[in-house]
Amino acid sequence: MNYLTEERQNALSSEYVLGSLHGPARVRFQRLLMQHNSMRHTLWRWESRLNELGTALPNAQPAPEVWERIQSRLGFTTATPNATNVVTLPLRKPRGLQWLAGLSAAAAILMAVLLVNLQPVEPLLPGQIAVVQSEKAQALWLIELREDQLLVTATDKFKALDNQDYELWMVAADGRPPISLGLLPKQGKLSLPRSVLFDQVQVAALAVSLEPLGGSPTGQPTTVLYTAELVAM
Repeated sequence: MNYLTEERQNALSSEYVLGSLHGPARVRFQRLLMQHNSMRHTLWRWESRLNELGTALPNAQPAPEVWERIQSRLGFTTATPNATNVVTLPLRKPRGLQWLAGLSAAAAILMAVLLVNLQPVEPLLPGQIAVVQSEKAQALWLIELREDQLLVTATDKFKALDNQDYELWMVAADGRPPISLGLLPKQGKLSLPRSVLFDQVQVAALAVSLEPLGGSPTGQPTTVLYTAELVAM
C-alpha cells in the first residue's frame, strides 16, 4: 500500500490526531513520521486544524482522586483509598476531549508497567510519561518528562546488545527532522536534559533507534526499533 498519497496521508493523520488509529496501524504511522517530511507536515496541519476546534470546548479538569488512584495502582503510594472515594477510569474515549484521551492511554500504560517488576522509585510528579514497549508488549523503558529533565528507567525485561547503543528521539509534528534527546540507559536509571523544544512544538511521538556505540553518526536515526507516545498524567 502506498501510504504517501495525499488522500492516505490525510486519512491517517486525521485518525491519529483524533485518537482513533490504534494498535499496529498507529505504530506503523509513527514509523512513517520518522521517515517522511510530507507525513509530518500533514500531521501538523491536522493538529492545527483540530486544536482550533478543541479550544472552543470548555476546560474539564479531572478530579484529584483520579491522579491519586493512578499513583496507587502503579504502586507509588501505599495509602488505600476509601471505598467512598474510589474512582473508576473511563473505558471509552470520546473524541475531541484531550484529557479523556490521556486517561484512556494512561490506563494502557498502567497495565504495561504493572506487568514489569520495577525497583521502588520516588513518587511521580504530575507531568507526562511514556512507556517504550517491545513487539511482545513488554515494557523496556519508562520515561518521565519533568520540569527540568527526562528521567529514564530501563526495566529488567530489556536485554541490551553490548556493541550497540540505543538513542531516544523526539518526532515533532511540524515536519522537522527527528531530534536526538540522548542515549538511553541499558540498565538502571539515567537523567537526560529536557529539550526546550518540548515547550515549543507538538510532539507526535518518541522513538528509539539502534545505533553504533556513541550514538548516531549522521545525526538522524539509523534503525528505528520502537515508538511510544507521551501521555499527560
